[in-house]
Amino acid sequence: MASSSPSSRLAPPEGYRLWANTYDSEPNPILSLEKRILEQLLPPLAGLDVVDLGCGTGRWLEAAERAGAGSLFGVDSSPEMLKLAKLKLGDAAALLCGDCVQIDIAGASADLVFCNFVLSYVADAEQLLNLAAKVLRPGGVLFLTDVHPETAAALGWRRGVRAHQEFREIRTYHRDIATLIFICRMAGLEVSLHLEPKFGDVERLIFERNGKLGYFEKIREQPATYVLQLIKPEQHKRTIPFEKDSGALNSLRGGRIALGPTESFCGEMRIRDSRVKTILCAEGENSAPPPRGTVVDLRGYLLLPGLINAHDHLEFALFPRMGAGGYRNFLEWAEEIHRSHASEIALHRQVPKRVRLWWGGIRNLLCGVTTVCHHNPHEPEVFAHGFVIRVLRDFGWAHSLALEPETAQRKKETPKGHPFFIHLAEGVDEQSGNEIFDLDRDGALDANTVIIHGLGIGEKGKEMLRRARAGLVWCPSSNLFLFGKSMSADEVRQFPKVALGSDSPLTAQGDLLDEIRCAHQALLAPVAQLYNYVLYSPAQLLRLRNGEGTFRVDAVADLVAVRDIGLPPAETLSSLSYKEIELVLLGGRVQLASEELKGRLHASACEGLQPLCVEGIVRWIRAPLACLFEETMAHLGESIFLGGRKVRLAS
Repeated sequence: MASSSPSSRLAPPEGYRLWANTYDSEPNPILSLEKRILEQLLPPLAGLDVVDLGCGTGRWLEAAERAGAGSLFGVDSSPEMLKLAKLKLGDAAALLCGDCVQIDIAGASADLVFCNFVLSYVADAEQLLNLAAKVLRPGGVLFLTDVHPETAAALGWRRGVRAHQEFREIRTYHRDIATLIFICRMAGLEVSLHLEPKFGDVERLIFERNGKLGYFEKIREQPATYVLQLIKPEQHKRTIPFEKDSGALNSLRGGRIALGPTESFCGEMRIRDSRVKTILCAEGENSAPPPRGTVVDLRGYLLLPGLINAHDHLEFALFPRMGAGGYRNFLEWAEEIHRSHASEIALHRQVPKRVRLWWGGIRNLLCGVTTVCHHNPHEPEVFAHGFVIRVLRDFGWAHSLALEPETAQRKKETPKGHPFFIHLAEGVDEQSGNEIFDLDRDGALDANTVIIHGLGIGEKGKEMLRRARAGLVWCPSSNLFLFGKSMSADEVRQFPKVALGSDSPLTAQGDLLDEIRCAHQALLAPVAQLYNYVLYSPAQLLRLRNGEGTFRVDAVADLVAVRDIGLPPAETLSSLSYKEIELVLLGGRVQLASEELKGRLHASACEGLQPLCVEGIVRWIRAPLACLFEETMAHLGESIFLGGRKVRLAS
């Protein structure tokens, strides 16, 4: 498609004057893609001072306001776009009309700066990036996004607006990405993230509605945008020399990195001090080798964030499934197993509790869980540094209304802003259904309350739970075993905050991956929904603050690697069992490795790993396996089952 002559192209303020009325309402695949990718990469914005250079209608300022930003400041050259931003933001943001390069905003100071789809309209990119660097505080972050320049040039894309039945092109300036990165570095900004995303299924629908599905299929493998995250280095910050830590990795190369249920890219992730330091796509800059330390080649593997298990009772990991099903509530089940399995329960309880807790951690590790909510008293002497997974500590809990008469008091004693967990409506009878009203009457139902199971809640109770914006933990296989039914995927989706839990092997099918497959295969839950229930949603529900459940710069480096079978991340996850989990990192440290990946690791990364055989599958685990087996076998003999699977110490 031929471009218009330079003299007929609109200046950006004029182009956006014409575009303003339809900018937010007209589906735009480029904006859709950028939003999907960038919102997953943002750090926690609560309390931050945010500046948006070229804020347009205020779409990112609005997102920052929802996330609790401390202050908002936006600049744009289009009065018409700013008028729309003002309608959205009211007095929450200070908005200034003017050229981002020429206007004096020297008084502005920010922790985070947005500069989205602006740089290609600016003649003097150096001046704009120098301004962004000046506005940023040391340690602050700039997010720079735009249409991918090489793809736009190759495919003849034009930026513009349709007005009066005519397409009007807006003047732009072409700079390749390598040049942009060079200019950023000259401005004193360091690249910490570089992605070049391609259109996905969401954008496919936009193209299809516009009658351009054929064009989408033609260009879908081309990067459509770029996303750069740049950091202003802290002045005079002492450089900490790299220390070789047993088990720690500092560069993962060549694997396909999951960015969401459908998004992924091949590239490199660097880790420092247990956190993600940089994320670079394979199409990105030819980066220098990482510093001294351990590098692992993960070509042929898909990298997922470490999974989050929102509900478990770790000390029961060695117990078999007990009961026959068909119960009206959990009390009937408890009474039966204590009557008919009393000797078996007593035998397993002879295994020291700290040993049983370790086995509970290993059961989770084997299926890729790195963070778990243990619904029982926290055991700091067991869960301290060195435990096999991360165990949530900052929350309140009660077992259930039936077994905890002081539930309301325990809720009041839970620190403000921390979640409060309780088994509720774990049954199908009238008594189970009424528990939600009892909880509400006692003042224990609010946005910090997390209901586990909730099977017996009726429609009125569900509406009450939704109004309170309370959370729900779904344990489908446990519910199906005990009561012959579970909430459907559609019912669960109605609640504002949902996470998946494995419960204990006393009632559950196996582990968290088994719960995912149960929910998908038996209850027809969509794979993207389940991906969210073990990553983003539980991180929100559990109030996790270190980026657990996602890959972004400065997030804790919790990671799972599985064979890349060419499917999107969510589809891959829904097909997994413990047999496919080949590498687990906790804060960048190797906690589990398959024989294959152990062979790719540097010797220092494998120090302290011990071999565990699970149903014939060997995994190298960072746990005191010899001691655990010795203390367990003293009571249970050689036949030890972990989550229903036979385990032994491999030779």
